[in-house]
Amino acid sequence: MEKRRIITIFEVTGSALAIAYALLIASNTGYEVLGFALLLVSALLFAIWGIIDKRWAFFALQLFYIASAIIGLIRWS
Repeated sequence: MEKRRIITIFEVTGSALAIAYALLIASNTGYEVLGFALLLVSALLFAIWGIIDKRWAFFALQLFYIASAIIGLIRWS
């Protein structure tokens, strides 16, 4: 699979998951753990995209989001 197609898949999937996690956490309806799990997957996809595309600042930001997701999962579980 070509690099551009992989990046597009990670970008679109990561964005869709980010929208879903933001809505779940903001809705305060008891789905916070699912929201933080989606944040984790989204940030992992974005981190891989950052590595593939050599966008190191973007990759570093995703490490922060990964850590935030793990903290959220621990605190809300």
